[in-house]
Formats: sequence, structure tokens, C-alpha cells
Amino acid sequence: MAFDATFSNRFTAPYPVTRRFKHNDVELECYPVYIGGHLSRTGVRYKVPDGQWTELRGQEYIPDGGFPNYRLTAQLSNPYLPVSEHYDETVQGILNTIHVNRGSHERVFANAPTRSSPRRTYDPASVETDPEGVSVPSFLANLYRRNAYAWRQLKFRLERFGQESELFDEIHVRSFGKSDGDPFQIQVRKHSGPKSRRRKGPWRNLIDVGYGVSQALPLLTELMTSEVSTLFLLQQPEVHLHPQAQAELGTLFCDVASGGEHQLWGDHQLFIETHSDYIIDRVRMDVRDGTTDLKPEDVSILYFEPGERSVRIHSIRIDGAGNIKDAPDGYRQFFTDEMMRSIWA
Repeated sequence: MAFDATFSNRFTAPYPVTRRFKHNDVELECYPVYIGGHLSRTGVRYKVPDGQWTELRGQEYIPDGGFPNYRLTAQLSNPYLPVSEHYDETVQGILNTIHVNRGSHERVFANAPTRSSPRRTYDPASVETDPEGVSVPSFLANLYRRNAYAWRQLKFRLERFGQESELFDEIHVRSFGKSDGDPFQIQVRKHSGPKSRRRKGPWRNLIDVGYGVSQALPLLTELMTSEVSTLFLLQQPEVHLHPQAQAELGTLFCDVASGGEHQLWGDHQLFIETHSDYIIDRVRMDVRDGTTDLKPEDVSILYFEPGERSVRIHSIRIDGAGNIKDAPDGYRQFFTDEMMRSIWA
């Protein structure tokens, strides 16, 4: 099978906008479809010898619109192929070859517990997804420069989380030019005083505020912009966050997992490896209080209990009142011992 692609610029990086596959005497092309100047989807069409390009109805390649990469995922459910019998097998063979089966999720995102260090000024870089979040600042800058509506939507969500978690009140991209190649800074600021008389503080560079802001930003951006069904694999998301911010992460996880407002479409599933009681307690309380549509049966907690030569895994559940069920005797024993020591010392 022969393959070629046409590249264009997307967020300062080359991006294959058209992919063409040829097998025997049949060509199949995945091409971009724009609506209102923005990439909406990628159509699929084929051409046989001496023929015109013909759409494959029932076939659609949907761009992975989640932050920050635009990969393509085949949708192959009961396609209707308007292809003559002579070419049908060849076309279907091409489709089967390029299709990647992702199971029930169209993409997988994994993050690392240690993420990138903030910089005072950024130069444009690749926006390919990476576990350390190195590409997040460039993604934010390009969104700010190219898509005002999407930037306002994300900015609103980030700022609401920042306010609830007491990390920051506002976030801003300071661009040193209008082109994609110009440097930029990421800035945040906090408000002070009682809510009735809040005063806006000065803008501060990302590198001049608590490390938790820059560490949380990649994960927040990914969770708030993933537009297709995603399997999130998150390692210690609480790293560098104070207790209030850790708890607020728990609420965000419930919202994303339950299909709340941060989720535009698709079903997200989260696997979270954590040492944070604040995250677990917030999930329990949000389920109890009905903060989101997440139900007790939607939450599974696996507790790893170390032994002398092995680790035993306990499956723990929560009930409608947010109570922990089926926990082993050693679960949270350390915290109980510390509390008793504090009381009776």
C-alpha cells in the first residue's frame, strides 16, 4: 500500500491535513472539512481508475479535538459503501488497514507525576501531547491568538477552578506579537479583600507564583478541553498542590467522569493513582451531596496494603451517604493513630 500526505501549519508545527492511501488501483483520501473557518471533521472519499472522487457515506474521520493534538480516529460502524463489487474488497481492505481500534475510548491520555518547569518567557514549540505538559503553554498561546471563543471558554473554566482552589483568580496570555512565532508569557493574578470589596492584585509571571499553579495547569487544560471519549491515566495529580486545591481536583474529577459541563461529548473514564485523602474525601462528599451525576456504583477505590513480601489489593466502595464500605482494618490506621496521639499527648 502506498501512502502520501499534504502538510500545513497548525499551531507553529507541521500537520498532515490530507492523507492519501493507494492499494492496487484504488485511492482513498482523508481530507479536512472546514465549517466557519475551523476544522470540523475529516471526510473520507475514494477514487477508482478513470473515476471521480466519491464520498464514503457512513464513513467519517473525527479529529481528536481534545488538547492539544488532532489525531484521527476511524468510525466504522455499519458503513454503507457506494462502491462497485469489483472495488468493494479493496476499499474495505484499506479502511481496515488504517483503522485503529481503541475499544470504548477514542484516545488515551497519561500524565506524569512530575511535570515541566515554568519559564518566564516561552518560545513557540510543538503542541504534541506529552506526559509532562511541556506543550501546554504553546497550546494556550495559540488558542488565545487564533480562537478567541475557545480561549474565553477555557479561560472561564480555569479561572473558576483557580478561584475555588485558591490558586489564582485570573489567567492571561501576554503575547509579544501577533504571529504564531512570537514569544509569550503566561501570567496569573490573585484578588484580595472580602468578596464585597475584592481588589485585583498585580499580574505575576507563572514562574513567580507557587509551583502548584504550573504543575496543575497541564492536567486542568487536558481535562477541560478533551472533546472525545478519553481514558485518563493520572499519576499523583495532587503533587505540589495544597489541601484545598487537592480537594477541588476531586470535584473536577467527578464532573469529568459524570459527563458534566467540562465534557463536551463522549464518555470519559479516569484511573487515578493518588496518596491524597483530600481527593478521596471530596469524591465521597460530592457523591453524597449529588454535586454531579456521579453515582456510588460509578466509583471504585483500590487500596494497596503492603505486607512483608507482597501487596494485597482491597476493593473498597462507597454508599449513597458517602461512607466507606468493605475497608480493611488497616485502612487509614495511620491517621487514626496520629489523631489519638494528638488528643492524648
